[in-house]
Amino acid sequence: MRTLIVTAVDAEAKAVGSPMDGRTIVAGVGRTNAAAATTLAIIAHGPFDCVLSVGLAGALPGSNLQVGDLIVADTCVYAEEGIATPDGFHDMATLGWPLGDFEGNEVPCGPDLLRRLSDVLPIGRIATVATCSGTDMLANEIASRTRCVAEAMEGAAVVHAAMLLKVPAIEIRVISNTTGDRNLQKWDREAALTSLTEAMPSVLDRL
Repeated sequence: MRTLIVTAVDAEAKAVGSPMDGRTIVAGVGRTNAAAATTLAIIAHGPFDCVLSVGLAGALPGSNLQVGDLIVADTCVYAEEGIATPDGFHDMATLGWPLGDFEGNEVPCGPDLLRRLSDVLPIGRIATVATCSGTDMLANEIASRTRCVAEAMEGAAVVHAAMLLKVPAIEIRVISNTTGDRNLQKWDREAALTSLTEAMPSVLDRL
């Protein structure tokens, strides 16, 4: 398959490498960079058979994920689109304003890609955040509200952009840190990037 891999930063791109057929791009951090770069790459360098959003992520409370663990998303969840009220947060499904051709804030990943990768990676929901969880309160809220096991800053935007251009897409993350109170977080970017490098050949072989 001709594959487009979208990362946020150079270190992730170096860890992933380039697929034999396709390309790896560095989009920049955050949803706007991710969506714009994905769209431009598909239009300028396509066609592609699939798009992978790949990079580092933080493990959310209750996930049992450890630094260096990889996970593939079945659903990418926009964590912050909605409305905050005295009764709590309400997502786009409650507001009745669609973000796209999917339910509420939940962007589905390509089912065939998920089937191909489910034998090599565990599956879970991944939140796409604009504000990372640096307090226990926020980390627990994101975990509870989205039912996600990890958070990152680009996945839903990459998958959503690819979906609009009719290209199957999925998000793959390696855990680089815990979430919660910032001064108590555990980090090991180098170990996470090494895990990513070691896992990518098997991932690409499955596509």
